[in-house]
Amino acid sequence: MNKQEYKYSELTGKIIGCAIQVHKVLGSGFQEVIYQRALAIEFTRQDLSFHRELEMPIYYNEQQIGTRRVDFLVEDKVMVEIKALSKLEDVHLAQAINYLEAYKLEIGLLINFGTRRLEFKRIINSLNRR
Repeated sequence: MNKQEYKYSELTGKIIGCAIQVHKVLGSGFQEVIYQRALAIEFTRQDLSFHRELEMPIYYNEQQIGTRRVDFLVEDKVMVEIKALSKLEDVHLAQAINYLEAYKLEIGLLINFGTRRLEFKRIINSLNRR
C-alpha cells in the first residue's frame, strides 16, 4: 500500500520524523517521560500543534467511569502513544486502540523508543471514521 493511501499520511510521516530525530539524539534507555519531553520540543520545532497528556473521560453506557491520558494529540487529529520498552506487547497495541475508540479518533501512532531501532505502528480505528 502506498503511504499516500493512509489518512493523514503527511501528518503521521512528520510525527514519525520527529520521533526518529529524538531517537537519533537520545538513543534507547531513558524513561518514557524523557522521550515525551523531547518529542514535545521536536513537535514545536516542526510547527506541529499538540496537546500533551490530554485527559479525556471514559464512558460506560453513557456514564463517566474514569479518565485516561493520551501522551499526545497532534493537530487534533492523530493520537500518539509512546513507550520506552524493550519489546512492545499486544497489550500496548490494545491500549492504543482503546484510546482511539475512547477519544473517537480514527488514526493513531504507537511509538516505542526503548529498542535499538525506533519502532512505530500506525493504528486505524475503522469504528470511528469521521
